[in-house]
Amino acid sequence: MTWLVTGGAGYIGSHVVRALREADAAVVVIDDLSTGLVGFVPEDVPLVRANLLDGDTVRTTLDQHGVRGVIHIAGYKYAGESVQRPLHTYRQNVSAMVTLLDAVTEAGIDKFVFSSSAATYGTPDTDLVDETTPTAPESPYGESKLIGEWLLRDTAVAAPGFRHTSLRYFNVVGSGRDELFDVSPFNLFPKVFDMLHRGQTPRINGADYPTPDGTCVRDYVHVTDLAAAHVAAARALDDGVALAPVYNLGSGDGTSVREIMTAIREVTGIDFEPEVAERRPGDPARIVAAGELAARDLDWRMRHSLTDMVASAWAARQHAGDAYPG
Repeated sequence: MTWLVTGGAGYIGSHVVRALREADAAVVVIDDLSTGLVGFVPEDVPLVRANLLDGDTVRTTLDQHGVRGVIHIAGYKYAGESVQRPLHTYRQNVSAMVTLLDAVTEAGIDKFVFSSSAATYGTPDTDLVDETTPTAPESPYGESKLIGEWLLRDTAVAAPGFRHTSLRYFNVVGSGRDELFDVSPFNLFPKVFDMLHRGQTPRINGADYPTPDGTCVRDYVHVTDLAAAHVAAARALDDGVALAPVYNLGSGDGTSVREIMTAIREVTGIDFEPEVAERRPGDPARIVAAGELAARDLDWRMRHSLTDMVASAWAARQHAGDAYPG
């Protein structure tokens, strides 16, 4: 069967596409290339350049390629920027998903994996988040991802044969191939690498939190581990396995910002001491997701160390050269 990967020309999507191909699955990609790159899509994978709001093109793609399952990764993924661009965020993340689901259900496609986000939790009262933790998104981005999960839930009620699951995660880092790099200029690794490349000193926002080294602790997961979980979810749905509506893809213990900086210094060989700035308003000391449910159902585990994450990301940054965001 053929899987449609939306956003398959992006950083995460391109890794998912390759993981599917390695599992001998047929794949077609839809991507408007607003942040994705043509070179991220393997030559043997069809690429349809279109926005998901173009329902006619989506329907044609599903029909022409015999799509029987969807992994939906495309979207506007910048939480901070979404506060300044709420309508754009809802248009790309909610309206586009409505258009996609309309085409999918019309075509009788009954398998759907949604790339959601831990931003749906907002700032939880607990420092270890599991799937029962109440959702309270604090940005249009987080809200749009939660609405996406609701759309899947309601679609399944209206079409009882429709099977789906949503994967929530925090910070995705690393690279599975040197030619695939994180295209976001807002994420920690690209920001730090670009500052080092320009001879500037990276900064830590707050070093007086109640954590072992005083800096914020977050989940960081390797992109290939994340891609493997998406493929495992797709396979399970294809095999008729009943999945939970939501899974956290978390480390269970997290990594501090200072630990990240130390690892970057050791891997790159660039000797620097990060500047310490004031705390950013609203930054909780520690947010880490538990991954036991995903480990049980999706063989989720952290297969890469922090050094692996930094080293692979740095190799991709070096390979990208001037094409790297920054």
